[in-house]
Amino acid sequence: MENKNFSFIILTFNEEIHLPRLLESIKGLNAPIYILDSGSTDKTISIAYQYNAEVKINQFINHPQQWDFALKNFEVKTPWTIGLDADQIVTPELYQMLESFDNQRYENINGIYFNRKNFFQGNWIRYGGYYPIYLLKMFRTGVGYSDLNENMDHRFIVSGKTVVWKTGHILEENLKENDIDFWLKKHERYSDLIAQEELERMQNLRFQSLKPNLLGNPDEKKAWLKRLWWKLPLGIRPYLYYSYRMIFQFGFLDTKTARHFHYMQGLWFRKLIDRKIKDKIKADIKTSANANN
Repeated sequence: MENKNFSFIILTFNEEIHLPRLLESIKGLNAPIYILDSGSTDKTISIAYQYNAEVKINQFINHPQQWDFALKNFEVKTPWTIGLDADQIVTPELYQMLESFDNQRYENINGIYFNRKNFFQGNWIRYGGYYPIYLLKMFRTGVGYSDLNENMDHRFIVSGKTVVWKTGHILEENLKENDIDFWLKKHERYSDLIAQEELERMQNLRFQSLKPNLLGNPDEKKAWLKRLWWKLPLGIRPYLYYSYRMIFQFGFLDTKTARHFHYMQGLWFRKLIDRKIKDKIKADIKTSANANN
């Protein structure tokens, strides 16, 4: 019997090593599955059809725009939608919570945050601010939408009340990142998107969709921290962040592989972004000076 409470939407691109893992973890829930693919050339599409998913294809620009397309182009008929990435899986504990989900108990709620455990090269990133991390993954259909004011750091937004499920988890591990070159190339691309986004914020071309609130829901708290981040001096803030993450958020207690992740994601990546921002500012100043001569 098909699930009448919620449906899943999943984004994919060459996910043959991830998609079966995710779809197996939710198979017994008998929920409708919608997959938006970015033009996979492996077995992703055929795997999706094996699990009776409805598939659409859309050219990828960035995650917020891809999710926006998905939410607007799939005809989800259930009252709730769950948005997942292909490299995530639903744990048995979260599965049970979804299996026993009673829509009537959440009649005044528009969004539900799931707790995420992130893994890198087989290691759980337990410290450094990476756990717990609450992500808005389940929301009322037609109420939740994708935040297009972000170029890279995707999130769903809902109006009204939300709740946080602290027990039960989604596990996230991109097995492609076992090849460190894949990780580096991916974050090289990401750094371009984030640098461009920050430049547009400096020019007042982008604004935060959420009201920053350190005491608010997980996304409002993150919006507050981002606002603080943008005020910190370029080139110095990566060192401040990495030190805070490793010392005050106990990143030094993580495994050797996880500590390497903290260094790459918390320092190397942030330095790369700041360098690109400064290079672009210098180039714009030079162009402006030449135009005035």
